[in-house]
Amino acid sequence: MYLSCLLINVGENPDRPRPGRLWLRNLYHVHQRLCMAFPSVRRKNDDRDFLKPFNPDDFGSQEPRQVHVERKTEAGFLFRIDPQPGGRVVILVQSASPDKPDWDYAFHNADYLLAAPPDSKPFDPSFARGQSFQFRLVANPTKRIRKDSREADGKTVDEKWIKKRVPVPTEKLDDWLKRRAESAGFGVRQLTSIQAGYIYVNKTREDKGQRLRSARYEGILEVTNPGRFRETMVGGIGPAKAFGFGLLSVAECKT
Repeated sequence: MYLSCLLINVGENPDRPRPGRLWLRNLYHVHQRLCMAFPSVRRKNDDRDFLKPFNPDDFGSQEPRQVHVERKTEAGFLFRIDPQPGGRVVILVQSASPDKPDWDYAFHNADYLLAAPPDSKPFDPSFARGQSFQFRLVANPTKRIRKDSREADGKTVDEKWIKKRVPVPTEKLDDWLKRRAESAGFGVRQLTSIQAGYIYVNKTREDKGQRLRSARYEGILEVTNPGRFRETMVGGIGPAKAFGFGLLSVAECKT
């Protein structure tokens, strides 16, 4: 795996934002640009200078696939947008492929979005039962409710049930994470911060888009199942991973 840090050029004045700040406002565009760091072999061989228009099928459509695939130990990537002191912003990208992301290729025509060259390092963590870590997670806490299909469309007369995903209430956000932790190989020892809110995503200006529940968790966790915990680190937690949710970051607890 690789862990990459992208420092974004957001400028110093929010009232006169640099292109990077405007880019971050559209998570569809952010995800699309990050996908470009994982070109298929065919795309890289046929268009080394990235002169052809972006085509999603050219990025991760050939083995080893990295884009629009299930996130597992050999494929897929997660990302998170992290505000930094002084108004700076970084994007943290964790990619499962053993191949280093090609950020030069991804930002070939948009290096103005970056405030510094991307930093990528190999990432191969191992864990032991009982280890404690400080953690950070931005998740999309939702739950599924069942709704009678007759109520859903006003037409059907059978008793078929459908599932609908709804946001978790603010007062239940800690419970949501603790329940997830049980099957994810860790326990939550302490939650020091939960920042609740919503984000809005849309593909175009004309698109009405959608509102997604957001919660930024920080605290201390304890590893209960090392193998399962590593799978969680690779695969992420919760839905909406294409919009910057699910990446769990850990650091050794300070003594």
